[in-house]
Amino acid sequence: MAKKKSSSKAWLKEHRDDLYVQQAQRDGYRSRACYKLLELQERDGLFRRGMTVLDLGSAPGGWSQVATQHVGENGRVIASDILPMDALEGVTFIEGDFTEDEVFKRILAALDGKPVDVVMSDMAPNMSGVHAVDQPRAIYLVELALDLAQQVLPPGGTFVAKVFHGEGFDQLFRQAKDRFTRVFTRKPRASRPRSREVYMVAKGFRGG
Repeated sequence: MAKKKSSSKAWLKEHRDDLYVQQAQRDGYRSRACYKLLELQERDGLFRRGMTVLDLGSAPGGWSQVATQHVGENGRVIASDILPMDALEGVTFIEGDFTEDEVFKRILAALDGKPVDVVMSDMAPNMSGVHAVDQPRAIYLVELALDLAQQVLPPGGTFVAKVFHGEGFDQLFRQAKDRFTRVFTRKPRASRPRSREVYMVAKGFRGG
């Protein structure tokens, strides 16, 4: 127990001292993860004015914040998470598990027949610290998000997701390459260097 408490204290200190955490507080962003998406936007042009964006695993809402800034008043952001999320102007939030039929129907209803230009996911499982357990869970979440993306994206659409290097990564990458014309990974500056996380950007959905 003492070891767990000391590691928790160390994490809290690192979090407080983190430059991106401090910057997020100054900029009014809900999480440091905003800077990862901002860098992806700068490099890869994910969003344009008037787009419709679906944000999976959205709480606490940082990625939705970034998306609303870029799609503008004529764009739309639909966000969904199993956790509650405080209201955010310009964002329609649907609480629940998007893999359940009832929640999926609510997402479709919110879309109101409009195609989704970008599906994005910054989801990660609750980490146990056991790699053999955590890695399959993380890959599975991306597979679920990718499956949903294929149901709602029109040809040419974009999928962006956090992925962890390890078992299952190469297979997932091949899956995405079969379905999109361009697939690549990014390691944003805001990603902690020791983290195995990268962001998979898949553009040009083939449809079908």
